[in-house]
Order: sequence, then structure tokens, then C-alpha cells
Amino acid sequence: MARKTIKDLRRENDAAEKMAAESPAKDKKKTAKTPVKRKSRAKSAKEVRLKAFWGVYNQSLKRVASFEYSERKQADKKAAELNAAQKTPHFVQVYKEPIQD
Repeated sequence: MARKTIKDLRRENDAAEKMAAESPAKDKKKTAKTPVKRKSRAKSAKEVRLKAFWGVYNQSLKRVASFEYSERKQADKKAAELNAAQKTPHFVQVYKEPIQD
């Protein structure tokens, strides 16, 4: 078996480079690695319990009086009294507040 000289190795290398330059190089394409996303460790939101109330509001949306949800008739009565006593209109609307434990 004959030994390869530096000139022979150089010729082989040049020939290989020419072949690689002429043909589309699929081997040389680098695949970009996408970073692996970590799972979120965020805590789930705590459910807040709400309680409904009836509020009597004036024209500038300020709450004048509040009543339990079961006391709708008294809230309507209070709004009617305020409408009669003052010239500004008052109305009844439901609102919710969080329950304090």
C-alpha cells in the first residue's frame, strides 16, 4: 500500500471542496435550536366570593344609601323619597362587594 503524500491529500481536499460548492449543501445547514419553554409556576388566582347589595345613587354616581339584596323594596322607597325631597334624580342599582372572612 502506497503512502499518500501531502500533495495527494491537498488534491483530494480541493476536489471535495469543489464538489461541495457545486451541489446544494444540505449537510451544512444549521438547524436553529429553539429554547425550551419552562412550564409556568404561577399560582392560580384565588376565587373571591362576592355579595350583592342594592345601592341608591345620586346624579353624580355617588352611593347615598345601601341595602341588602333582599331589601329591594326599601331601596326603591328610599330613592323615591330622595327624588321627592331633592330636585336631583336618584336611582337604584345592584353592586357587589367581596366577602371578608
